[in-house]
Amino acid sequence: MSTRRYLHLSRRQVIRGILATTAFGVTSKFGTGCSSSTGSQAGAGAGGEGELIMGFLYVGAKDDYGYNQAHAEGAAGVAKIPGVKIVEQASVPETTEVQEAMRNMIEEDGATVLFPTSFGYFDPHILELAREYPEVQFFHCGGLYQEGMPKNVGSYFGYIDEAQYVAGIVAGHTTKTGKLGFIAAKPIPQVLRNINSFTLGARTVKPEITTQVIFTGDWALPVKEAEAANSMADQGIDILTCHVDSPKVVIETAEKRGIFSSGYHANQATLAPKGYLTGAEWDWTKVYSEYAEMIKAGKTLMNGGIPNIVRGGLKEGFLKMSPYGSAVAQAAQKGADGVKAKFMDDTIVIYQGALKDNAGKVVIPAGKSFKQQDTELEKMNWLAEGVVGKV
Repeated sequence: MSTRRYLHLSRRQVIRGILATTAFGVTSKFGTGCSSSTGSQAGAGAGGEGELIMGFLYVGAKDDYGYNQAHAEGAAGVAKIPGVKIVEQASVPETTEVQEAMRNMIEEDGATVLFPTSFGYFDPHILELAREYPEVQFFHCGGLYQEGMPKNVGSYFGYIDEAQYVAGIVAGHTTKTGKLGFIAAKPIPQVLRNINSFTLGARTVKPEITTQVIFTGDWALPVKEAEAANSMADQGIDILTCHVDSPKVVIETAEKRGIFSSGYHANQATLAPKGYLTGAEWDWTKVYSEYAEMIKAGKTLMNGGIPNIVRGGLKEGFLKMSPYGSAVAQAAQKGADGVKAKFMDDTIVIYQGALKDNAGKVVIPAGKSFKQQDTELEKMNWLAEGVVGKV
């Protein structure tokens, strides 16, 4: 262990490291090479010879009914693959604490693949650790990877605005007032795509529908989320959805106020048995399992076997819809299922001209369209016509 790395360790870590040397030896990093005869992960790991050890870090609780729960469910799914072991740590802040947590997983648990899932873990924390541990692969959830970054850093994300578009169709069929509400954390492109797609989907059913958006300012502010939800209910909005880390407060508040809700990240149906319509869910089990199988086959970010940027939507199984709630009419189900089928066979494009923003400016001219993979959509800085609010 280098002197520089030793200085990062707490007294507790040093003691644990000494006790662990009989199991791991004195090497502080573990290789990601592949055995040519078996194709399995080479090098010793905490779980035994040839075992692939994958580490998962979450910024919140694993049972938050939202972002972190979705990733934890994915981790639990990949742990069922023979030869794969997972280590986890929840409620890790987006500070240097995540660097210590990642070092622990690498040096004490023998993890050679890390999934630090929170948006704020990337820069500088993942980038610094990736340079320090060039044999360890770091996969980050989001669209932040760029050419020129360390080769052992990857980025994965999904086009979940497809599911939001379908959820918007359900909302369009269900709303009585024509007023929808969207509670969001920050006006970054990924969030804006969800707001716009939800609204565009709803307006295919009823073109006069509006979506009121409120930005709370951060990913987990339950008091502000509750205030926003109650304010919207007071304004006659009858369907709420959101893009925050945990939709729990929004969904529960909607149920208490007797209005409908549409979920996000994971399934929140149990929180709103009367008003839950559907939801845009991640299916990280599929994503993590595909990574595990590629790595077990000897593919890595470093040897080019795994691309640095991985994306997918409904067709690729990166996401799914929550089952329809009891309040969803047959016409709404039929309409939503029909559009979902179009996503599955690539016969629908959400963003096509002529499309205006909510200030009346043409943002996509007539005859122009952007498919989900188009990088222009990852620069989105506008709200579509029909959205009430400002970026």
